[in-house]
Amino acid sequence: MRTARLPLLGLLLICAAPTAALADAFEDAVLAELNHVRAHPAAYARELGDETGNADAYEDPDAVDDAIGFLLRQAPLPPLAANSRMAAAALAHVRAQGPRGDVGHGAPGALGRRLQSQGVFAGLAAETISYGQPSPRAVVRQLVVDSGVPSRAHRKDLFGQAFQAAGVACGRHAVYGGMCVIDFAGALVRR
Repeated sequence: MRTARLPLLGLLLICAAPTAALADAFEDAVLAELNHVRAHPAAYARELGDETGNADAYEDPDAVDDAIGFLLRQAPLPPLAANSRMAAAALAHVRAQGPRGDVGHGAPGALGRRLQSQGVFAGLAAETISYGQPSPRAVVRQLVVDSGVPSRAHRKDLFGQAFQAAGVACGRHAVYGGMCVIDFAGALVRR
């Protein structure tokens, strides 16, 4: 199970949003921010350096330095295409996990089953989950810095060169206020 160190405070803006349109806007902004960091890693590294005084209390400064070094070495990548079926699979996880306050990706094979239930058959898939972040920028920052995750698995997924598409779903979380699930896929098979 890959989970980042989770802040106890923070509420996704979507949690207070009364309409689905605002939820969609938040999720679209998360994907836009993710595509920004993929396309401009060196610029994002400079931004992280400028924001270090604003880091949340649970963010390890060494993880921020590690992220900056990684981003400065990272070649730009093409954007991920939004995929509504993958977003539906991510939303299924938000709806299952959020009300109970669970964390993690579920049992082995759960991501594949969620994707397949939405008609997504991928040769390669991954999932990242952010908890308790108040903005799309904070969601992506948490996953790029990947504080508390020695393998930096979330960061590796965000910069997976083989991934072509992503689906984002965000919603309420009983413990952390909000959560965002990002599902990635490459080598999509049409069935």
